[in-house]
Amino acid sequence: MTEEIFRDNAYVKNCEATVTEVNEYGIQLDRTVFYPAGGGQPGDTGVLRTTTGAEVMIADTIHEKGTGIHLHVAAEGSPTLSVGDTVNAEIDWERRYAHMRMHSGLHLLCAVVDGGVTGGSIGAAKSRLDFDLPDTALDKEKITADLNRLVEEDHPMAARWITDEELSANPDLVRTMSVRPPMGSGRVRLMNISDVDLQPCGGTHVGRTGEIGKLRVGKIENKGRHNRRINIHFDE
Repeated sequence: MTEEIFRDNAYVKNCEATVTEVNEYGIQLDRTVFYPAGGGQPGDTGVLRTTTGAEVMIADTIHEKGTGIHLHVAAEGSPTLSVGDTVNAEIDWERRYAHMRMHSGLHLLCAVVDGGVTGGSIGAAKSRLDFDLPDTALDKEKITADLNRLVEEDHPMAARWITDEELSANPDLVRTMSVRPPMGSGRVRLMNISDVDLQPCGGTHVGRTGEIGKLRVGKIENKGRHNRRINIHFDE
């Protein structure tokens, strides 16, 4: 399994690592700061630098389902690495930090909109959540004001872990209707926004809501009888 440095500290931008496998899908490291695509959050991009000065540009990061193994997908034309090579793995921090801010902003959106989540995606400038909200009128200006109030209140955010059994005993913690949080390893990661929101999440987040910055609700779209899509943007 790949040691996931980002799970405990999303602010670490680089780390030393050893190449453990290279295959047609990507480069496996023993440890990484690169977040693999999942939960609506894109995989990190960045660079792997060797001790000889070679640079392998990483165009995406993915994971092998159910294995705990992460693969760093090299951009076309990058130098070839070999098992045993030592590299410095460095993420594109500006892009990652935008994803952290946006992902945290979507958790605030969950807190101000009362409905099950049917889908979503995270981008560096625009993100969305789909809610199961039949016959519900949504006030764009009110949602925007509620989001920015929570940003300005600068609530602390932190991850904590519970057991599979604890999650099963508290099903209301799960907001996503179509995707269940990964279980089977014995524990589940929760993201807690103090006094605001608590739900399972394996993604990367900021440390306080004040870091998110001012948000703006864009289009609110009707995507079906039970699906309302709310788009949010940075208002900078």
